[in-house]
Amino acid sequence: MTYNFFGTFNIRTTSFTFRNPTIELLKSSVLVSISGIFRVYLAALLLQTNVSILTCLAGGLIIYSVYTLDRSLESEEDLINRKELKGSKKGVGLAVFIVTFLIGCYVLASEGLLAIAFLPLITGFLYSKGIKIGRFQLKLKGGLGVKNIVVGLMWGLSIVGIAGATCKHIISIVIVFILFGIKVFINSAIDDFKDVNGDIKAGIKTLPLCLGSKKTRCILLKLHIISHLILGIALIEGIIAFEPLIIGSSFLCSLVCILKYTDEEKYISEKLGLSIFKDGESFIIIILRGIAGMVLV
Repeated sequence: MTYNFFGTFNIRTTSFTFRNPTIELLKSSVLVSISGIFRVYLAALLLQTNVSILTCLAGGLIIYSVYTLDRSLESEEDLINRKELKGSKKGVGLAVFIVTFLIGCYVLASEGLLAIAFLPLITGFLYSKGIKIGRFQLKLKGGLGVKNIVVGLMWGLSIVGIAGATCKHIISIVIVFILFGIKVFINSAIDDFKDVNGDIKAGIKTLPLCLGSKKTRCILLKLHIISHLILGIALIEGIIAFEPLIIGSSFLCSLVCILKYTDEEKYISEKLGLSIFKDGESFIIIILRGIAGMVLV
C-alpha cells in the first residue's frame, strides 16, 4: 500500500482517491483566473498602456469570483459535467465569491474601473440563472453557441476594459478585443467537448453537440486564422505595439488546442497538455517574451 500527500491510496489493482468536493469547488477556477491575470498584462503590452500588477491581480480576482459564483449556484448541466463538485458546501463557495469580488472591486474602484467588475458579474448571473419578472424572462443560455458568444464578449470586454482604460486609440482597443474575445470564445467551445452529456440533458445547444467535431473544428480554425490575420496587419501598420512574439505564440498555442483537443477522448485523456496550451498560454508567452528580451539585449 502506498500513500502520498494528495490523499491517494493504491492497493495492488485497487485504488481509492480522496477528494474534498468543497476544495474541488474552490480550486476549479484557479487556472482560468491566473490566465486572466496574464491576459490583462498582455493586452496592456499590445495597447502600450501602463497597468499595475495590482490591477492585473484584481482582474484575476473578478474572474475567479464570477466563475466560483457560477459553480456555487450549480446549474443543471453541472450536476452531470462536474460530478466532483457534488456534496460541496455551496455556502463556502458563496462566501469566497463575496470576499474575492469585493477585493477586486476595491482595487478597480481605486483606478476608476469599478463598472468593469460588475459587467461579468451581471452577465454571468443572467447566463447562469437569468431573471424572471411575471411573464418576462431573460436568460442568456440555451441557443446554439450563445454560451460561447456571451463568454467571449464578457471577458473580452473586461480584459480590454482594464488594460485599455487609458488608451486613446479606439481601433487599437477593438483589435485587441478581437484577439481576446475570439480566443475566449474558442477556448469555451473546446471545453464543450467534455460536457456533451450534461448539455444534452440541460437542453443547451453547443457547437460540438449540434455540428459535430469536424464542423466545429473548422469554424474555430477559421475564426482563429481570421483574428490573427487582422492582428498581423494591425502590428505591421503600427495600430498595436510591435509584439510579433505575442501574436506568433498566441497563434501557435491556440492552433495546437484546436487541432489536437477538439475531440472528447483527447480532451479527457490529455488534460495536462490542454491546460498547458489553453490556460497556460498567457504565462508561456510572457516567459518567452522575457527570455527573448534578455537574449536581444
